[in-house]
Amino acid sequence: SVEEKKTKRLPSPPFTTSTLQQEANSHLGYSAKQTMRLAQQLYEGIALGTEGSVGLITYMRTDAVSLSEKFLTEAKEVIGTNFGKKYQLDTPRFYNNKSKNAQEAHEAVRPTEAARTPESIEQYLDRQQFRLYDLIWRRGLATQMAPAELNATTIDISSHNQYKFR
Repeated sequence: SVEEKKTKRLPSPPFTTSTLQQEANSHLGYSAKQTMRLAQQLYEGIALGTEGSVGLITYMRTDAVSLSEKFLTEAKEVIGTNFGKKYQLDTPRFYNNKSKNAQEAHEAVRPTEAARTPESIEQYLDRQQFRLYDLIWRRGLATQMAPAELNATTIDISSHNQYKFR
């Protein structure tokens, strides 16, 4: 039998220190130490030509998944411009911490400016910095995009010997 249906998947929450380290390891092959060293460089500032030294990400040692109003507004605008209105949310999506004793003095790890795309600053970053910034920028914007719409297909195959494969 074949069953097809449409499903939706919400984006992952913004990065905390640990989720950033995990994603950088699984997607980029960076160790936790390497990830934090690169994140520190992006946080402290990179010389962007005539702009001078600019901090590209928010503080990277955080348990919080909250995002500032400024970023939520910028993200909606950038999503509409770069990806299309159908990917914008009517109202911002907020995330809650799972940990009861999370230290929420800082917001989630995100780009300082949503409009500063990875491609627009690639020439100022080394390869490792660029890849990490790209990961952070994409996650930051994805948190405020419409859910992914997926086609799910389930195929059940039964044999004469009573085996069933799904």
